[in-house]
Amino acid sequence: MRLVQLLVPEGTRARVLESLDEQGVDYALFEEVGRGDFEAMVQFPVPASGVEPILDRLREAGIREDVYTIVLPTETVVSQRLAALVDRFPGLRISREELTTRAEELAPANSTFFAFLVLSTIIATTGLLLDSAATIIGAMVVAPLMGPAISASVGAVLADQPMRSRGVRLQITGLLAAILTAAIMGWLLQQTVLIPPALDILSIPQITERTSPNFLSLFLALGSGLAGAISIMRGSGSTLVGVAIAVALIPPAATAGLGIAFGVVGAAIAAGVLVAVNLLAINLSALVLFYAAGFRPADTIEGESIRRAVASRIVVVATGIAVLSLVLATVTVATYHTQTFEQQTQAELQAAFDEADIEGVELVDVTVDYEPVDVLLGNEPKVNVLVGIPRDFPTPPDLAQRFDDELTERLEQDVFVQVGFLEAEFSEREAPEPPLDGFGISFAVSDGSTG
Repeated sequence: MRLVQLLVPEGTRARVLESLDEQGVDYALFEEVGRGDFEAMVQFPVPASGVEPILDRLREAGIREDVYTIVLPTETVVSQRLAALVDRFPGLRISREELTTRAEELAPANSTFFAFLVLSTIIATTGLLLDSAATIIGAMVVAPLMGPAISASVGAVLADQPMRSRGVRLQITGLLAAILTAAIMGWLLQQTVLIPPALDILSIPQITERTSPNFLSLFLALGSGLAGAISIMRGSGSTLVGVAIAVALIPPAATAGLGIAFGVVGAAIAAGVLVAVNLLAINLSALVLFYAAGFRPADTIEGESIRRAVASRIVVVATGIAVLSLVLATVTVATYHTQTFEQQTQAELQAAFDEADIEGVELVDVTVDYEPVDVLLGNEPKVNVLVGIPRDFPTPPDLAQRFDDELTERLEQDVFVQVGFLEAEFSEREAPEPPLDGFGISFAVSDGSTG
């Protein structure tokens, strides 16, 4: 529920009260004793969804935007007439006036925005390098990106050009600042002893996750934008939803910065594409939902122009997403191919050992070194096979090459195979789990050499 208070301009009291009576609104009227421009103050309770239609009717009665209209949230309204008010004004969304106010509040002053953004990026970059998901999530609580994302869409549907422009500007400059911050931090850390001198950032799972974006990332961004729009227009949970929006933007932006700092161009480009796709998807979903919810400018004359403007923006943003999604599609297909290859390789080798059924010889482990980037670059997958054999048991000759030939034939793809042997010596009473320090290890690779 809301409590609306407004000052009635001179000469409009009768029209205002008549409008409220026509809408069945219970009100209280007070004589104005302040400035002479107003003759009374009227206040009335109304559901949140009723604020906008009532104010629209009052504008027709002469209540201009340059007068004072205050909308207050109410904790409790005790009245048997409350049910009638709710039935008269069904709906769940807030008014355009409240939406505008909330969007403005969510986009803080520039100094505050960039201060929190830089701090969030520093924390997220630290979390990426530490491979700490908890630290990354903690950084998202600080990130102030929900405000610009929402205010840009609100400004677009309500024809508020300054709000829309500021929202777009803060998003773009903010993410560029995040990338730059992470790049500077990464470069500085390389000059210290805080990280290994030859650190391969692609070996860190939290970073690798942001350098192999696929279509699931797009769903995260679309869901975050929709959740942000719903939380604002229904007035609940905006803080937690802001974390979801930040998760879609800050970690990949920090990853792009680290890619620049460490000279890993592929990682910087992949993470940058992920940032761009997520940014467009968040804005698209919020824009569509606000427009579908019926938010329009107070001036009905602008309705048709707003419809065309929103439609053109949706087309432009959707086109951008479609173009960038080609990268996501490529990575998705490559990821599927690598995972399928790994599963097939493990199954084929396990079947081969089961068929051989050699006493004392067992397949210990099979790992496949094959990443989506290898698919794109045409690199051969590397298959590492670990075989356990008893001590003094003859090592099968050319096993790596035989595996190579068999996998190449069955999977129709060239591979590089490396086989390692674990030699174990057991007492007369076989231990259930021989200790690893009792093993000797030798290797054979698919070119026939041994080591």
